Amino acid sequence: MSRAMYTFAHISDVHLGPLPRLTVRELASKRITGFINWHRNRRKHLLVNTLDLLLSDIRTKQPDHLMITGDLVNLATSIEIRLAGEWLRSIGDPLDTTVVPGNHDAYVPGAHDRSVREWYPFIAADNDPNDWSDEDHIFPTYRRRGPIAIIGCSTSNATLPFSASGLFSSRQARETVNLLRKAGEEGLFRVVMIHHPPIRGAAASHKRMLGIRRFNAAISTGGAELVLHGHTHLNTLYHLKTHAGSVPVVGIASASQGPGGHKPPAAYNFFTLSGQPGSWNLACDRFGLTQEADAIAHEQRRVLYGTPAPLPEPPPLELEL
Repeated sequence: MSRAMYTFAHISDVHLGPLPRLTVRELASKRITGFINWHRNRRKHLLVNTLDLLLSDIRTKQPDHLMITGDLVNLATSIEIRLAGEWLRSIGDPLDTTVVPGNHDAYVPGAHDRSVREWYPFIAADNDPNDWSDEDHIFPTYRRRGPIAIIGCSTSNATLPFSASGLFSSRQARETVNLLRKAGEEGLFRVVMIHHPPIRGAAASHKRMLGIRRFNAAISTGGAELVLHGHTHLNTLYHLKTHAGSVPVVGIASASQGPGGHKPPAAYNFFTLSGQPGSWNLACDRFGLTQEADAIAHEQRRVLYGTPAPLPEPPPLELEL
């Protein structure tokens, strides 16, 4: 019997701003390059009101789950990480939102651990305790929600100045295979979340993911139906060739990107899933910021599996009299 429809939204590269006031000590690190880049480039195009418009539009569609693939902050200062935690708590329940970190969330040594601690309820696997003590073995995470299994992977690690690469380790690859197999045995639709695109040439060499071959082997061995990523600030669709067929790999623009920059304006993907193992139906509808920057509009529909149902109508507004 076909399972009921399940919907989920995907955003990435939130880059919450503006930057807080930084101390000399905080700037005496890789952060100085990011600080200069922010004031010369990013602050002109990464806008808080853009993110608010995007989230407001997502709420009207009431997805069953929201997935965020990293870069919640800019320079990973303590105050940025704390404010990002408050922002996460303001947009939804941790059970309905899943986060994996990006390279900006681990901008300098120690930042990754602080980010994960602050955002842990939105990261933790289903069977994890309320606290964590072994930061090296948090990822991959496993969350079961309705007909889907969400496998959260991390490529987040501190790098040298002028580098934004990510690392997918051999340990993480082995454990990802085990989780993918587990989800497959349970008949779940497997969604893998990761920040860096696991595709050769999708990012510049200094921003690439180290361990792409390892990741591809894990997906091919364990099996998956969908991979979501961020990092490039682009709306993209790639495919991974596996033993069982082709797996869609979907990227999305920065959730805070305003119009007029080199990258496309802010957008989110809204996925509609139905069907059952072996006959899934999945559509991906992209919604993005208009050129006037005052609204979010439907941009494109892609059918990734089967024959999905039409995009569900938003519920009627309840007016207070």
